[in-house]
Amino acid sequence: MDFSTIIGSLGVTLLLIAFFLNLFKFISQEYLLYIVMNIVGAGLSCYASILIHYMPFIILEGTWCLVAVAAFVKKIAASSINR
Repeated sequence: MDFSTIIGSLGVTLLLIAFFLNLFKFISQEYLLYIVMNIVGAGLSCYASILIHYMPFIILEGTWCLVAVAAFVKKIAASSINR
């Protein structure tokens, strides 16, 4: 297995685990763990897509990562306001 396949597989695995855990109500989309799993998973998947120069998935995974980062920032800001 080459490097891009390993990185992409790790990213997709994280995304699918987060999806499974949320779908079966083990974790909520509001949990930081869920958000971080999406950031890391999408980030790794985006990086793997960059390595293989596959623009559709660079856009998809890059957007996914940015949206998850926005959710993370919103969650952190809300928790600091509530202190």
